[in-house]
Amino acid sequence: MRRLVAVAILLVLGACLPVVSLAAEDASSTPAAARAWPPPPAAPAVRWVRAVASPADWGVSSGFFGRIYDAIAGKEEDRFVRPTGVAEREGVLYVADPGVPALWIIDARQNGLVKVNSAGNTPLASPVAVALGPEGSVFVADSVLKEVFQFDQAGKLIAVAASAGLSRPAGLAFDEERRNLYVADSAAHQVTIYGPGGAVVRTFGANGDRDGEFNRPTHLALDRNGTLLVTDALNYRVQAFDRDGRFLWKIGHQGDGSGDFAAPKGVAGDSKGHVYVVDALFDAVQVFDRQGQLLLGFGAHGQRDGEFWLPGGLFITADDEICVADSYNRRIQVFRLVPNRGQEAGK
Repeated sequence: MRRLVAVAILLVLGACLPVVSLAAEDASSTPAAARAWPPPPAAPAVRWVRAVASPADWGVSSGFFGRIYDAIAGKEEDRFVRPTGVAEREGVLYVADPGVPALWIIDARQNGLVKVNSAGNTPLASPVAVALGPEGSVFVADSVLKEVFQFDQAGKLIAVAASAGLSRPAGLAFDEERRNLYVADSAAHQVTIYGPGGAVVRTFGANGDRDGEFNRPTHLALDRNGTLLVTDALNYRVQAFDRDGRFLWKIGHQGDGSGDFAAPKGVAGDSKGHVYVVDALFDAVQVFDRQGQLLLGFGAHGQRDGEFWLPGGLFITADDEICVADSYNRRIQVFRLVPNRGQEAGK
């Protein structure tokens, strides 16, 4: 019943426009208006770009002879199994996939693929989140191993970036300016800040529903204003903090109405200062201003382009491409914020 109500809400918002599956036909034959939100006659705020279910979808190919060898050897195409975390930098896609389990590093520029299955001699167990690190590195949180690892772009382990005191690391964000790593510890209901070398700088939060308290925080993002966004999952809200962990503001609450949350997951901010929140139960992304007003919703339950099945992680690139880990559809979907929309996306 809740899903039906949620779908009806997003239909009102213009978020559930039917789309044509590109599994059935090429993207060029699908009307552009069928992959944009809100629907005509309103000017689009967000457009669907592509779906990435394998390295080939990101432009990485094994080449002609490689494909022949794979066919003879009976090797199946590499494909995501259950992607939950995603990030992108300069044509390199990073995907945390606990279904493999592995970290995927897919480099379209160099036609390179690295599938990282272990941190040194330790096999990855449940890599659930990624965050871009310094000098081209990437951080990966493993919720079962209770550690955060730092890898270089070739997939080589640089360091154990965080481990002390972690119960279930679930979300990551890296502050390039201060060189601090933020880790959402879902089981401990807190966020821990780690400095270079893995030393604990500060811990904030406790179990509760007051401002600055958490009930299973799961996802983090540091927006372009230096504001830390925390998905406070079982309090059904997003809380915002400054770089030192001081509470600033919050948006959202539990419900089936427009702008409510049922299962908030990934969070991120765009160049306009808007806040994007993935909701796994609504199978949608909702976009808010910093006062908590809903501006736009896009997505619906399904397997076609622009539809989701229990989506999780979220990442917005420097040029406002929106990457969503569409976990149970085994893919990353990429959308783009339409430029020159001013400050009122979706209006």
